[in-house]
Amino acid sequence: MNEISPRITIDGADVDYIDGAYDNPGNLSAATLTFKLPLTYGGMKKLWNKEVCLYLNKQDSTPLFRGWIKRTNIDFNEVEIFAQDVIGFMLLGGSSEKAVIALTEEDNFDGLSAGAAIIKAISKAQLTTKIGTDAIGNTSPVVSSVRPPFRGTLSVLDIIKAFLSKAIDKTGTLPRPNIARLVDDGSISQLVIELEADLDNDPVVHIYDERSNIVELNIINKKVPTIVVVNGKNGVKGTFVHDSAIAALDRTYLEATNESLESPAACKNFAQELFRANLHVQYEYGLQVLEGAYLNENDVIRIQTDNPKFSGNYRVIGKSVSFSPSDYSVGITINRKPPTLAEYISSRDN
Repeated sequence: MNEISPRITIDGADVDYIDGAYDNPGNLSAATLTFKLPLTYGGMKKLWNKEVCLYLNKQDSTPLFRGWIKRTNIDFNEVEIFAQDVIGFMLLGGSSEKAVIALTEEDNFDGLSAGAAIIKAISKAQLTTKIGTDAIGNTSPVVSSVRPPFRGTLSVLDIIKAFLSKAIDKTGTLPRPNIARLVDDGSISQLVIELEADLDNDPVVHIYDERSNIVELNIINKKVPTIVVVNGKNGVKGTFVHDSAIAALDRTYLEATNESLESPAACKNFAQELFRANLHVQYEYGLQVLEGAYLNENDVIRIQTDNPKFSGNYRVIGKSVSFSPSDYSVGITINRKPPTLAEYISSRDN
């Protein structure tokens, strides 16, 4: 177990916690922090909606997690605290409803780039004290809100996802989507838009092997879209349907937009490319590891084994950390391609 000194603050003040767990599934899902306080502290405080930060080490200047307390559970000797990050705030708006905004013919995103429109959406939802937009950047390629226009009452998170679905980079061998994730600057969680990592060209930030720092491995089978609809320029559309994949995997749908495509045939061809790209990363791995608590979503790691066939680069999708005041354990979710890695590690145990 690693010798570290995690700390938790509530509204900036350190608290003496018993233990805790952090989980960030990635893919614009809410990160959560649960931890326990002695009843002598937690039972005497009004804690709902207080800001909570988790630092992996006392000397860290930026937290691993920044969020707000959503509920507490009082036991005889302790209080369990549940907090969510700002993605959870966009999902629920701090209450039982989603954070939504109203878009009309007079007040809308028409003509704005994705980055500018998302900034406006966050501002209209009164979320600027919860999430920063200084580093939001833009999609690659840049997309704008033109067709179809955003109208009506829409959730902020759905707006962000809609823009990301329109921006697909096809300059490489396989199409790459844009992702959005949070990066804390020490004062607020900043929303950042970036291309999904390129496993062949982006720098590797950590190396694992099955002998020294991989504790356990599980396979997570993702749903592959078997019916893909692509919207092109001026209302043209194309649909790719993989009949044998439907027979094996059932019907799963994906819709994307690429306004550089001007014919149904081009849209259908691009839909087929998207199917192949999703098939390429059908399997995710859940790793229990001895290192990597500071890894971020979209980081590239390398798995090394005795057989080069099973080695390679993988993309970090999510992360979980269980901790006490003196140590922690780490789990990461990664993906690349079908489960040859898992098969290889399993074969070493037989």
